Amino acid sequence: MDKRKKGSATELRLMVVGSCGTSQFLLTNAILGREVFPKDVTSISGSRKTIGELAGRRVAVINGPNIYDKDISQPKRKMELRRSKCLCIPGPHAFLIAFDIETISPNEMRAPKLMRQRFGRHCLKHCMVLLTYEGNVEGAVLENRVQRTDWHLRELIEKFGGRFHIFNKNWRDRSRDRELLQKIERMVASLGGGYFSSRTFQKAEESVKKEERRLRKLRAAEIERAWTELEKQYIAEELYHQKDAYTASVGAEIRAKAEMDNGWLRTSLARGLGTGLVVGAVMGALFGAIEGPGGMVLYGIIGGAVGGSAGGTAQVAIKHMENRVAPPARLNFNSIFINRFFATPRP
Repeated sequence: MDKRKKGSATELRLMVVGSCGTSQFLLTNAILGREVFPKDVTSISGSRKTIGELAGRRVAVINGPNIYDKDISQPKRKMELRRSKCLCIPGPHAFLIAFDIETISPNEMRAPKLMRQRFGRHCLKHCMVLLTYEGNVEGAVLENRVQRTDWHLRELIEKFGGRFHIFNKNWRDRSRDRELLQKIERMVASLGGGYFSSRTFQKAEESVKKEERRLRKLRAAEIERAWTELEKQYIAEELYHQKDAYTASVGAEIRAKAEMDNGWLRTSLARGLGTGLVVGAVMGALFGAIEGPGGMVLYGIIGGAVGGSAGGTAQVAIKHMENRVAPPARLNFNSIFINRFFATPRP
């Protein structure tokens, strides 16, 4: 289901996708003009969102594990796909598919099919191929090479609607920022000026909003106390200004936490854990059959424990990402807010 909805003109949501290696991480650095990822990073275990600017336009860049990353289990991959959608709600304006122009292989021809499987069959209309290169070669020379000599690249790009851009691995090279932004904006405009949505993106949005409501309810008393404290410190217009700042800050904190952890993601985790238990128990029982009925029971128990442990590693990854990206759950927010926002009261 392809739904092109009108979005805010102030921010572009860009879903960056890589097949393997460093390409998507170098692209993120190039878009944001800073080293978000070390230049030699080839994989990440969890999805993340980074806010910045591209040629003066505010952008939110969402990264997830590479398509062909073999170090991630299938349950973990599924959960991180869901998380990347939660981080990009209500939907991305563009999917940027990153490849290294020097190492691209025939295997990459599967990328369009995998994109449709992960994001929906109409997502290719919102895709652009990004090719990374290294050195001082003129972009026009490389574009000519793609269009005239590299038939496999041409075929791949055609599957993404013929849209592509070439960028330098050195993120300090800002010479083609404006051109990239214009290409993205033209693509978005040609699709009605909206963003891509689908049933799963709608599910992600519903889950995040539900989690936001739950977190707000849990913090209602804390918020009420903070407002009371504000009313003691400020009056009239300044009071409204401080309340607005507090409300916006709390809202951003709750939203970030809800994007990283919500009911939809917890359901995915539970299923992965259950699958690990079942598969581990079955495999253990099969090996234990060699020892007889007693061996089947013993090895079944051991296999279930190992399988459950493997499925449960996703839980550890979630907590690690929450601690690194999202604010802590039990935060004394009132004291932090007072220190940050309260100026000297007016006489």
